[in-house]
Amino acid sequence: MLSTTPRTTLGRKKHRAVTDRSALHDVLDEGLICHLGIVRDGAPMVLPTGYGRDGDTLYLHGSTGASSLRTASQDLDVCVTVTLLDGIVYSRSVNNHSMNYRSAVIFGKAALVTDPEAKMHGLKVLTDHLAPGSWEHAREVNAKEFAAVSVLALDLAEASVKMRAEGPDDEPEDLDADAAWAGVLPVRTVFGAPEPSTDLSPGWTTPEHVTGRAAAAR
Repeated sequence: MLSTTPRTTLGRKKHRAVTDRSALHDVLDEGLICHLGIVRDGAPMVLPTGYGRDGDTLYLHGSTGASSLRTASQDLDVCVTVTLLDGIVYSRSVNNHSMNYRSAVIFGKAALVTDPEAKMHGLKVLTDHLAPGSWEHAREVNAKEFAAVSVLALDLAEASVKMRAEGPDDEPEDLDADAAWAGVLPVRTVFGAPEPSTDLSPGWTTPEHVTGRAAAAR
């Protein structure tokens, strides 16, 4: 079960809270981009970034020159969010239009991963999440690249999940009037056909770890 803290307790629409830890894992595993929220120099900052999950650890990464990651690693509270949009909800009134979604919010202190073996593991987790199969297929990280990248680890101990998966919630008078269409327009994220780089040498075919992922999404 997910922990309940003042920061993870929903203030509104509490019936949409999901407390199973597996639901948190599912949202994180399906999403591709998270948003990292920090306070830098007294001002809030929210930045999109890639991530990867291994058990109850979330890995983030970026350039060692990125001030956002340097700030996030300074024993400060951060907030990471991932949102999956599942549908646009059309109601009979404009006020009741809504969205179906699944969202995860994680609070905690992100730790800079300094141990070389643990850092390399974090990079592999990140790669496998965004582009499964590439860690084994592409050239490995060299020493210069390894030194130029920062990896942060965030424990998933303090997190919340909220979701909406339902139709319109119209007022009784709007139901009676029946003056507008109501329903849900589903939203799906799918991969298209792979587009080979124009500078590939002749003879290359798209590898299975790319074609297989594209086909599985259709």
